[in-house]
Amino acid sequence: MKNYRIEIRVSLYERKLIKKNAELCGLSVSEFCRRSVNNQKIIERFTDEQIELYKSLLQYHHHFQRIGNMFSKNNPSLSLEVRELANQFKEHLKGFN
Repeated sequence: MKNYRIEIRVSLYERKLIKKNAELCGLSVSEFCRRSVNNQKIIERFTDEQIELYKSLLQYHHHFQRIGNMFSKNNPSLSLEVRELANQFKEHLKGFN
């Protein structure tokens, strides 16, 4: 249970920066500061635009996988290139986690 209060002095710039970073992460200023002090992972929330881009990349990955499968018997080298491209999409998508 949180019963204690701590007050600190910061400049106007620092105050705005802390508040903005907390908002970007979907946290209160207090929770943002607590996580910072405890070296907990603080993750910025995705915007709606970023979520749409992620979904598009995921679709591209699936499409390139399917295309690679289609060419696997007729043109193995093209299939390999397409699958490599699909893997690059997949690696990039892992960065979102």
